[in-house]
Amino acid sequence: MRIHAITTGRVRIKAAQIKGRSHGLWRQLQPILSAEWADWLPVHAWAIEHSEGVIVIDTGANAGLKSLPRWHPFFQLGVCFDIEPEQEIGPQLRAIGIGPRDIRTVLLTHMHIDHDGGLAHFPHSRFLVSEDELARTSGMRGAILGYLPKRWPRWFQPEKLVWQQLPFGPFARSIRLTQAGDVVAVPTPGHTPGHVSVIVADGDKQVMFAGDASYLEATMLRGIVDGVSPDEVQAQRTLADIRRLSAQQPTVYLPTHDPKSGQRLERRRTVVVQARAQRIVPANESPPRSLCPTSANK
Repeated sequence: MRIHAITTGRVRIKAAQIKGRSHGLWRQLQPILSAEWADWLPVHAWAIEHSEGVIVIDTGANAGLKSLPRWHPFFQLGVCFDIEPEQEIGPQLRAIGIGPRDIRTVLLTHMHIDHDGGLAHFPHSRFLVSEDELARTSGMRGAILGYLPKRWPRWFQPEKLVWQQLPFGPFARSIRLTQAGDVVAVPTPGHTPGHVSVIVADGDKQVMFAGDASYLEATMLRGIVDGVSPDEVQAQRTLADIRRLSAQQPTVYLPTHDPKSGQRLERRRTVVVQARAQRIVPANESPPRSLCPTSANK
């Protein structure tokens, strides 16, 4: 089974979005109000060449994200994208020999704009999305939350994930995405209530495609909730479950925006457990910070 990291451009967000500051509504406002930007982060998507057909996890960003609705404060004050059309997921997959008809399933960890931006490149695929996540995208509420369903292809009709009462490690529910049972989705609510992660068996290790369960491996290890998760307690529970999973089975942890995710995948570097203290050892990673250039917002 071959796994490909596809980097679809890059994004710049506030440092307070990567590592939440304070609590409650004030924490959620900091990604807009704070003046401190993090450095550019990658926008990863993932392709799994499986014997049952190629599975894509998230579709990344698209070049249209360089021009976002001006009425939304987050789009104007909290995020910058840098991506060209040739960096979108479709051209990159074709460059490694994977065409649109090769892709059996596309699973979206959630439907934020840098995860559903490449939908148009998969007209022949089956799409899977959690029911809770899909419900959040509709109407004025969805627009306020930052979803842009009007940009989806007209033919986009995702299937809703139906969770089974099949425990997977510390997760009480799961669903098998392959007949072989070696690709499994689990609910990881936090960043959004309907957030999903995917776990792939890879020899004596497992690879976890974590979406935005955390922005960095380091923040997951330290139990630091991001600045946008609506339910801080639920997000902390999910991060704790991921740490427990990593303690039970060697796990390569791959958040979408971690600059080291691609390297960890290539080297199959797993989360390290400190046996004596029975806790996860924090990685020596922290988001570099600089101010977003004014021109990046134009």
